Order: sequence, then structure tokens, then C-alpha cells
Amino acid sequence: MATNGNSNGLPAQAGNVNGKIFPPKKFLFVSLESESGDLAWKLKREGHEVRVYVKAKDDADVYDGVLEKVPSWEEHKDWADVIVFDDVGFGEVANKLRKAGKLVIGGTPYTDALEMDREFGQGEMRRLGMLVLPHWDFDSFDACLEFLKANPGRYVWKPSGNTPSNMKGILFLGTEDDGRDIIEVLERNKTTWAKKIKGFQVQKFVSGVEIAVGAFFNGNDFIYPINVNLEHKKLFPGDLGPYTGEMGTLMYWSAPNTIFNLTLAKLKEDLAKVGYIGYIDINCIANARGVYPLEFTCRFGYPTIQIQMEGIQTPMGEFLYAMASGTSLELKTKRGFQIGACLAVPPFPYHDKDQAEVYRDLSILLRKPNNFDGFHLGDIKFVDNEWRVAGYSGYVLVVSGSGTTVQEARGQMYSRINNIILQNMFYRKDIGLRWEADSDKLQTWGYLYG
Repeated sequence: MATNGNSNGLPAQAGNVNGKIFPPKKFLFVSLESESGDLAWKLKREGHEVRVYVKAKDDADVYDGVLEKVPSWEEHKDWADVIVFDDVGFGEVANKLRKAGKLVIGGTPYTDALEMDREFGQGEMRRLGMLVLPHWDFDSFDACLEFLKANPGRYVWKPSGNTPSNMKGILFLGTEDDGRDIIEVLERNKTTWAKKIKGFQVQKFVSGVEIAVGAFFNGNDFIYPINVNLEHKKLFPGDLGPYTGEMGTLMYWSAPNTIFNLTLAKLKEDLAKVGYIGYIDINCIANARGVYPLEFTCRFGYPTIQIQMEGIQTPMGEFLYAMASGTSLELKTKRGFQIGACLAVPPFPYHDKDQAEVYRDLSILLRKPNNFDGFHLGDIKFVDNEWRVAGYSGYVLVVSGSGTTVQEARGQMYSRINNIILQNMFYRKDIGLRWEADSDKLQTWGYLYG
């Protein structure tokens, strides 16, 4: 079963679109972890020059044979036409580069704080007139426990700051109305967590439909259409098991709707004031009483960007260059739905190097050679004319599909997953199933339209 499309294992490069030729550009990606390689790979296949820098030492072999990796991004900043910072925490350096005349996609100190400092983010939501759930921020587990015992109720506990990917699963959603479960969990784990987590937030629980709206921003305004997405964060079908970074997402592109207008749209002036360029998303709980924003994502989401590319028809190089340049454009997207699922092997979602070594370098085979439809890079490489598992995360691939209905999109995605052979891989088989019930509620409450 061959897996290569040409001499370096890639599908043939895309040509011009509708007879329009966009001149090749030079893109430099700067990453803390190996997250945006699929986007970089897409640009390479469009004919652009791409270089990537990944800080994490555990990701040293990720993208081998696929992308040109560099040991220091600073040495290549003058080479690049566009510099892409794909995570939070780069706001200060991104601003300096913009002031020096470079085209930069990435954060600002303000947008870094929106995502990394939950207290600040919630304060900005309140200032802008959003409907914010009661929440309390702590840097002491004992103080938090004292508060919970004095104020019985159902809460959500989550760490603040730029949490590493292997720590994202420790969010805890309480199920007891008097908070006994979250109190017990914190008491049992406070000594361990205190060594790893310096700040965290307790938020009042509210029931409803969890839904997010996001959009790209070009430094001056949002780029339309917006993206509406429903994440599936837990490891097992039926939303059971530990939280992961993300196991799959259902999405569609839309004109501004009520959820967007009640939340993200209110941020336009502030984003323009700081010159933010990139993607921004706000996750919410919606019910009959209102839309409650929970948290910001001020960067590309993963696997959000991979699944978005399933639906974006504008060439990505042309789009990213226009966005970085502050140019207004309407993003061309497919109608209907896009969907994606994460394919993983042990130790995902945990961090265990001994277990990771068992699966590292295993071959990823395709039943239909050279069929890369819906195939998106996770932590993999192309070595000895084969795709192989790389790194230590176990986060191997994202597979996407699209269709005019959710059922059609699901069918295409799972058909594409069946094209992949990888020992002991696992994924959720219920991505998108809750849309039928959720969409009925959201339409009844009037949130899906402007």
C-alpha cells in the first residue's frame, strides 16, 4: 500500500484557481508545539515557500520529510513575507515585528490576556455588555475550598494561563448540586495540582447548548462569513471520560447571527484598536435565558483550522497574505457542514514517553494509495517513503468531510477514516450526532440567525 503522491510523499501541488495566479510567497511559522503543520503543508502544496520553527523538544521529528524546519525563527524573519505565530504568548514580539513593517498573523498583548488570563477575559466580556456567568479566581486551593464549602452549588473548575496541551484535560465539570464532588476532587488533588497550576477559576455551572462562534480579523474588521462550531472535547463517545484538547468538531459558515452579535461582534473596536490579525473564537453556553460566553481563543484552533480548510475555497496562501496585509475580502466557503475527527494512539491524551515509544515510527497506511482527501497532519512525518507516527503525543491525524447535511458530512468523514490503517488508533464515532437536537433548541431560542 503506497502512500506517496510524488517523490516526497505529497499530493500534487495545487495550480491556479479560476485562472487567477497568485504569486508565491514566503511563510514562516513560529510554534510552541507542533500544531499548525497542516496549514503550513497546505501552503506548500499551493506552491509557496514555507519554513517552520517548533520550540518543543519532544516534537523534534514531527514533520520530518514534509516541511522545512529551522532551529531559530529569528534568523529567518527577514526572509519571510508573512510570519505566522500560531499560539498565544507571542503578542509582544508580534507587535514589535508589525511596527518594524513585517506582515504578521498572530496575537497582541491584549488578545493574549483575553485567552490566558480568565479573570481579565471575563472582565472584558462584562465591560462590553455580554451576559457573564458568576466566577471566582484563585491562586490558593485552600482558599478555593473554603469558598466552595461556604457557597454550595454546581461549579466548573478550570486552570488559567497558557495551559500546555498535556494539561488541558484537568478541567473538572461538577455534577452535584451542592458541589460535594468538586470539593472532594480538589481536596484529594490539591497537593499535586499546586505544583503545576498557579492560577485557576471556579465558574457557576449553567445548562444549555455549548456552541462557539469565531471569525478571522484583519487588523481592522472581521472577515466574513463567520464560523459556527460545536466541539466534542471528551475522549469517549457520549461525552464520557477525560477532557482532551479536542476529539472532533462540527461546523458551518454563516452570516453574522444572534450569538455572534451578542458576543464576538462587540469586540470589533477593541481588536481594531490593538491591530489584532488572526482568528478569534468565543465559546458559549446558550439557553432560553440568554447566551453566556465562557472563554476566548485568540489564535488558530486545533483541529478547528484543519476542518475549516475543508470548507474554505479561497486559496489559503492568498487569504492569509490578504489578512496579514489588512485587506478586506470575502472568504469563499462551501455551503453546508464541515466535520472532523481526531485519530490518536496511546498515550493520548496523556503524557507517557515510554508508552509513546511503542507507537512512535509506526507506519500509517492508506487503503487507496494517493487518496489524501480529508487527510490533515497531526504529529506525523514522512520517512522511507512512508507516513509514520512522530513525537510523543499520540495525536496523529485529523480527518475531515463535508456535505449539504450533517448526515452527508459525517458519512464522508467516516468513509475517509476507513481509508486509514494504523495499529490501535482510536477516535469518536459520534461526532455531530447531537446537532439535530441542539439545532432545534437554538432555532427555538432564535440564536442561529441575525
